[in-house]
Amino acid sequence: MPHDHDDHHHDNELDPMAARVRALETILTEKGLIDPQAIDVIVDTYETKVGPRNGAKVVAKAWSDPEYAAWLKRDATAAIESLSYTGRQGEHMQAVFNTPETHNLVVCTLCSCYPWSVLGLPPVWYKSPPYRSKAVIDPRGVLIEFDLILPETTRIRVWDSTAELRYLVVPMRPERSEGLSEEQLAALVTRDSMIGTGLARAPEAV
Repeated sequence: MPHDHDDHHHDNELDPMAARVRALETILTEKGLIDPQAIDVIVDTYETKVGPRNGAKVVAKAWSDPEYAAWLKRDATAAIESLSYTGRQGEHMQAVFNTPETHNLVVCTLCSCYPWSVLGLPPVWYKSPPYRSKAVIDPRGVLIEFDLILPETTRIRVWDSTAELRYLVVPMRPERSEGLSEEQLAALVTRDSMIGTGLARAPEAV
């Protein structure tokens, strides 16, 4: 199953849907019907202000504040909204916490429901049929494709997002991260770790 962790695609590597979008954008731009700069602003909003940085701050606060972590586990929608991160889609959120015994993986088998307010725009691979089907059938195999090899004793639990309920994985806090500020902790949190296809970074890797 091909995927691109960084979502860097050359034009000739675009999937059919992305190629159509690119072609449509070109035509509309040439006709003067859309402003590419306006589109760039919208994309930047979802990649920065409404994106993985928001989710990383949620996770960092949960790592450093036990009371917030308990609130996030009990009512993720309210806990996330308390940080002013709310989606236009009005999605309800559930936070699932990784442990040494259980690793959580998020997928949307019907379409590509995704928590935009905390993760931004979904990566191409998240929307692909191979990921959506194999994540349910062979989740351990999917993780191996992302270079994530877990102990055989670790249970992998798959969560299927819907239009009504979306999930945020809270990865395990890395070792040797004691004493770091919430801002420094947020830098350890990756988008993939909040989907479940990756782990948080080690402090020395940042």
